[in-house]
Amino acid sequence: MISYKPFWNTLKRKKVSTYALIEKHKISSSFLTRIRKNEFITLRKIVDLCIILDCRIEDIVIYVPEDDM
Repeated sequence: MISYKPFWNTLKRKKVSTYALIEKHKISSSFLTRIRKNEFITLRKIVDLCIILDCRIEDIVIYVPEDDM
């Protein structure tokens, strides 16, 4: 299972709002909804988020074995 919990923590730590992602960086609201629902996104989009937030992949996504959910 993929979890984007680190993404939300990174946003908070970097003081970046979802509004800023949508307006300034042209990230779609539907994309953010997919992250909220822990749905799969492309690696390209993860890299884009890393560039925008100046962070590492681990700051965006983690793998959690289903047994741990």
